[in-house]
Amino acid sequence: MRALVVYESLWGNTEKVARAIGARLAVNADVEVLDSDAAPTLIDGYDLLVVGGPTHAFSMTRASTRADAVKSHSAPHEPIRGIREWLNQVERPSTGIPAFAFDTRVDKPRLPGSAAKAARHELRSLGFATQGKQQTFHVHGYEGPLVDGELERATEWVGDVLARLGAP
Repeated sequence: MRALVVYESLWGNTEKVARAIGARLAVNADVEVLDSDAAPTLIDGYDLLVVGGPTHAFSMTRASTRADAVKSHSAPHEPIRGIREWLNQVERPSTGIPAFAFDTRVDKPRLPGSAAKAARHELRSLGFATQGKQQTFHVHGYEGPLVDGELERATEWVGDVLARLGAP
């Protein structure tokens, strides 16, 4: 199996989750973990796609919310092309490649919106097979760090993804 994990990260928390996901997938697959600025837009040739990004303003980031994160909250990295823009450039796959989405978000109850839910919707509209539910991983405040146990939860989630796909 050949897998691609595409992430967008401003403080590094989403990248940590993406890398944990990639490490777990590497047990069963040839894996590439790439940020959204470097990710290819042609996905044919991959057997699995996992996409993740932070939730900003109730959904996937926009150029304006990324700029605000840098200006108002001192985010150390501002992607040029977030997952929203990347998904807008992805070519429709020739087959229904399985795709899963995740996000990171502030650990507060009843906070509406989800980048993962929006990404999953976009993946489905592009023709990816999105039979699995999206997953959220929590951070403390804007900057993080990740809530204790979230990297372990990411690894467990990937185990569930692989089981859904019939992989060992």
